Amino acid sequence: MVAFGKKLKDRQIQEWQAYYINYKLMKKKVKQYANQMENGSLDRRHVLKDFSRMLDNQIEKIVLFLLEQQGQLASKIAELNEQQDALHEEPEVNKIAHLREDYREVGRDLLKLFYFVEINAIGLRKILKKFDKRLGYRFTDYYVKTRANHPYSQLQQVFKHVGLGAVVGAISRNLTELQDFHRRSYLSIYDEPSLPLQDPVVESIKAAVDRLSHSTNFLNFLAQHALIMQDELPSPIEEQVDDQRYHFMSLLLNLVNTFLYMVNTYIIVPTADDYSTSLGAAATVCGVVIGAMAVAQIFSSVYFSAWSNKSYFKPLVFSSIVLCFGNGLYALAYDLNSLPVLLLGRVFCGLGSARAVNRRYISDCVPLKIRMQASAGFVSASALGMACGPALAGLLQTNFKIYKVTFNQNTLPGWVMAFAWLAYLAWLWISFREPAFEPEAHADQQESKTDEKDKLEKGLAQPLLLPPQENQSDDDGDQDCDISEEASEESRGPANSFGSAYRLLTPSVKVQLLIYFMLKYAMEILLSESSVITTYYFQWSTSSVAIFLASLGLTVLPVNILVGSYISNMFEDRQILLASEIMVFVGILFSFQIVFQYTVPQYVISGLVMFVSAEVLEGVNLSLLSRVMSSRLSRGTYNGGLLSTEAGTIARVIADGTITLAGFLGEGRLLNVTLLPSLVICLASIIATCCTYNSLY
Repeated sequence: MVAFGKKLKDRQIQEWQAYYINYKLMKKKVKQYANQMENGSLDRRHVLKDFSRMLDNQIEKIVLFLLEQQGQLASKIAELNEQQDALHEEPEVNKIAHLREDYREVGRDLLKLFYFVEINAIGLRKILKKFDKRLGYRFTDYYVKTRANHPYSQLQQVFKHVGLGAVVGAISRNLTELQDFHRRSYLSIYDEPSLPLQDPVVESIKAAVDRLSHSTNFLNFLAQHALIMQDELPSPIEEQVDDQRYHFMSLLLNLVNTFLYMVNTYIIVPTADDYSTSLGAAATVCGVVIGAMAVAQIFSSVYFSAWSNKSYFKPLVFSSIVLCFGNGLYALAYDLNSLPVLLLGRVFCGLGSARAVNRRYISDCVPLKIRMQASAGFVSASALGMACGPALAGLLQTNFKIYKVTFNQNTLPGWVMAFAWLAYLAWLWISFREPAFEPEAHADQQESKTDEKDKLEKGLAQPLLLPPQENQSDDDGDQDCDISEEASEESRGPANSFGSAYRLLTPSVKVQLLIYFMLKYAMEILLSESSVITTYYFQWSTSSVAIFLASLGLTVLPVNILVGSYISNMFEDRQILLASEIMVFVGILFSFQIVFQYTVPQYVISGLVMFVSAEVLEGVNLSLLSRVMSSRLSRGTYNGGLLSTEAGTIARVIADGTITLAGFLGEGRLLNVTLLPSLVICLASIIATCCTYNSLY
């Protein structure tokens, strides 16, 4: 992997190179500060003052150039407006076409300017993170807090592209007006050529604005839940994507796998307590029954993620066979009167979790132009499966025998899912197309990386003071520096173990993973103990529990439409994050049974507030996580998606274990005992968010 500094320089627009943030110089300065601090020759106050001044100068250079370019664009648009006014008197097709092309040229210049701002914003974020990491300060928090909200803030010019919106509006309006002129200049509609509803240049500009300002729509917000990370540095020109690996039916099969697995996870929730009691165990053992699948998923996520480096078809086949077998064991446990068989069946179901494969297929094989829609489909399939699972369980209310095999509300979820996975396996075998992996090229690439690493290690073994001819400078006089840091931190490939992945986690990333852990823990407590709680307090039937859980699942898509289309464009992600955490806290607090009689409205309203807030929180949390996470975690086996999946799965395991352990205290105390850890973890995540708030931008 190319070092970030070199990668940043390669992506710069050549004629504007002098006006970009000097990332290399600032990185060198950070290294000097670190060495001087270790020697005790420099105090903290001087470091903060000196680096702040340097950063202010860099940002001022960027902003002044940005304003100069804005002025040039405004002058060009003013000249074109005069030509456009003349067309009102005598519209001519040739003049209109020429003027439209001139406006498009201005639009392309504006795109370059947006790209310039975006590259500088990324470089600025990077150097702030590096400063915090090397010197152990919360400099980012101090710098953003003092600069971002100041009335003369230049930081806002970089991160909020203040002023460019007017240029975008002028180009969009004039191109639309010229399109109307173009249509009116023809004698009849039969002579008029078909024109796109939106000019391609305007579409590209709007996409750049959304990317820079993190504006979202429903699809974009929903796709963020999948945590399929993109390239950290954008390209000024739309890069050609290799479509040969993409196959629509294969993508559809991955989405169906996601849907069926979520159905499989939640179809047993309404009946797990009854099934446990029918086998002679306590109702609260349902926590272990539900959680056994999550325990196995901790391990299956790793080996499926590694397997997907070589194949997608084989792991999906293996997943289907294991899930078919696991569901069969789950169903047979009733007639065998064996709790261990029941648990073993759920363990096998967890071992068949191929969500890592589904995510990797979208990330690696789906073209960039439809990857957002595919990611949104992944999340929608999960949400739909979560709602359909309990709803399907509510419909399976029957009791009959065939030979000595019992079919009732407890066993039918297992039999139905076993049949579903068998049918899926047949469809998979017929329709899936394995994408080309090109192992030889991959081996050559690995060999090249190994050679580079060997050269690097030999270079690190050389004396620190190089001969004059080797210690060369760049054109700007900035010497190559910090090679060892570049080698150990940025120039290596993806993380190759959980340990190396963990070492890449900054405080901001750790806080986001804590939040993800918290929301999954709270949601699992709510869902897994719902059957026991509602039976104890309200005497709900299995059908009533199923309707309640299905209703919660059905709120996912409407909530994401609301947040993705409106709320996320009105408030910053970090504001929504903190507000959602507080609402989850309120929902948990309102769920406690303290003095008064526990009522259905209290349970339903508190559960709804907690669940909906957690859903909002998940989208914003994963959006921020993808932004603050190291680019080394965007690919490979131990990627950001796997880390978040593991955090969520461990949260579910602990939550289900808490339910079973709390059951020893009696069902009357189950509710409060299980909610207390949720409350504490939620409060801890709110405090942690406040501590890292200014670094979440």
